[in-house]
Formats: sequence, C-alpha cells, structure tokens
Amino acid sequence: MSTALDTANINLSDSAAAQIRLIMKAEGAKYLRVSVEGGGCSGFSYKYGLVNDARDDDLRVENGRATVLVDPMSVQFLRDSVIDYVDDLIGASFQIRNPNASAACGCGASFSI
Repeated sequence: MSTALDTANINLSDSAAAQIRLIMKAEGAKYLRVSVEGGGCSGFSYKYGLVNDARDDDLRVENGRATVLVDPMSVQFLRDSVIDYVDDLIGASFQIRNPNASAACGCGASFSI
C-alpha cells in the first residue's frame, strides 16, 4: 500500500545537493528542512531551515550525501517539484520548480495553487 509520501516524487538537483553539502559542513547541521507555510505575496511561501533531527513522518529527499526533509503537510504542495540551487546575475538562491503552482511571485519565494 503506497502513501502520499511514497508517491511525492520530489527531487533534489545536483547543484542544490552540492550547495546543501557546503552549508551542512559550514554550519554543522545534518539536514535542510523545506516546508510550505501560508503567507507571502502569492498565498503560500517556501521556508528553509537547518536541522539536526528528522521526524519519523518526514519525507527524505536525497541526492548523494545531501538530504532534505519535508513534513507531510508540505508534501502535498511540493508533489512532483524539483528543489534547485541557482546562481545567476540576480543572485544565488534555492528555488523550487513547482508544477502545482498556478502563479508565483517574481523572486520565487511564494506561490499560489
């Protein structure tokens, strides 16, 4: 029997994994937690945080030695997304390519469904 976590299909790009490994080494943390919260200019916003402990019900998204944790409530908003790290002319940041978002703000930090 599959669960919502089993079918989430959230992926971590190679560039995001490399950046997460650098951050984890510098900060001494084990994981990057990505969650979705109400608020932001488009309705929902992405939240990133460093943590050392995983919860039993977290989805673990792994690429090499980099692990992102996603709580079950956020999984429904991030299904089929790619967590990426982009370094371009306007700056460097984690970005989520979310096919569930019907609109997003210009900086990519918030979205609506």
